[in-house]
Amino acid sequence: MDIREITPRYFVSPQIDPVDMTELKSQGFTCVICNRPDEEIPPSHYASVMQEAAKEAGLNFIVNPLTHDTMTDERLALQRAQLEGTDGKVLAYCASGTRSTVAWVLGHADSAPADALLEAAAQGGYHLEALRGRIEFIASQKR
Repeated sequence: MDIREITPRYFVSPQIDPVDMTELKSQGFTCVICNRPDEEIPPSHYASVMQEAAKEAGLNFIVNPLTHDTMTDERLALQRAQLEGTDGKVLAYCASGTRSTVAWVLGHADSAPADALLEAAAQGGYHLEALRGRIEFIASQKR
């Protein structure tokens, strides 16, 4: 697994395997968020399969598939609510970890400075400077 820390409680990764759930539990994760639509992956990694593996490992599992078209305010709010409402560490995964990082950045654009959000993403290996204008726009709408 290629797990990258965005914050001390929010981590992202590329696609994980069902067998990884036990290891995630042992690393202190309490919740896994699937940001990958089933259409992108083989049946062996569908959200339903991953959810069953998470349940067996004692992890909470949230299905929140994201694409460019479905990264709506509602989905971003769900992502943030899961992080804020969960004790312990949260792992969100997608194809590369980028969408999961973008969801965190945009989901917090109304409450954190753009520089801090972009720096956290960059420390995780995701350089999202191209989102600065969108982050600043979201922040200006929430004031």
